[in-house]
Amino acid sequence: MAVESFSSVTSLADAQRRSSRRSHALFEALQKEIVLGSLLPEQALTEMDLAQRFDCSQGTVREALMRLNEEGLVKRLPNRGTHVAPCHADDARALLHIRREVECSYLDRVVARADAALDRDLHEMLNGMRNAARDSDEYMLSVWDRAFHSRLFLAADLPLVAPILSRCLIHNHRYKILNSTPNRELEATAERHLPILDALAARDVAALRELLAHHIATIVDFGPDLSDGDSKP
Repeated sequence: MAVESFSSVTSLADAQRRSSRRSHALFEALQKEIVLGSLLPEQALTEMDLAQRFDCSQGTVREALMRLNEEGLVKRLPNRGTHVAPCHADDARALLHIRREVECSYLDRVVARADAALDRDLHEMLNGMRNAARDSDEYMLSVWDRAFHSRLFLAADLPLVAPILSRCLIHNHRYKILNSTPNRELEATAERHLPILDALAARDVAALRELLAHHIATIVDFGPDLSDGDSKP
């Protein structure tokens, strides 16, 4: 009996892990479609349709949609279903200002804790951006870009603030992608991060703050201007 009970528990745990992996894969697929605009703002999403499309259970879809709802990429309302979240300039502008405050206010902590591992990680992420740009893969460029800024802020050791930055990043990138001009220079987007790395390597807090503030204020330099002409932190 003990062996059978252990086997049942193990099988259940394996099933839960497989379900979690499927849910995560679906979450990432839907996140990509929302950020790139394949799923349009305000578009209705149904669990049944998504389950059929991705050949998975409605429970798996439900888990993925709950995560997207937590990230603000979909809206799940009682008796009204699930819709892709809107992407308004006012929201994007507010999140941009929050992001700038978060990233630029704690760079003294970042520099104080900077080490070779941080420098190495950021250079690897820049190379990821460069490769994505050369492949004309705008979404992967966004993924590496967001990872770069998240990794830089991670050094500040403010774990309760990090999720706020993560939310700002994905919504800023979504707005930029949905509103950017066609055939924009993806390689230029990647190379904009090099001066930030140089300032970090010099452990120059003032230069890093100035460069990062300008970088954030001009995130939409190939699309609509959300900076209000203000590039100061």
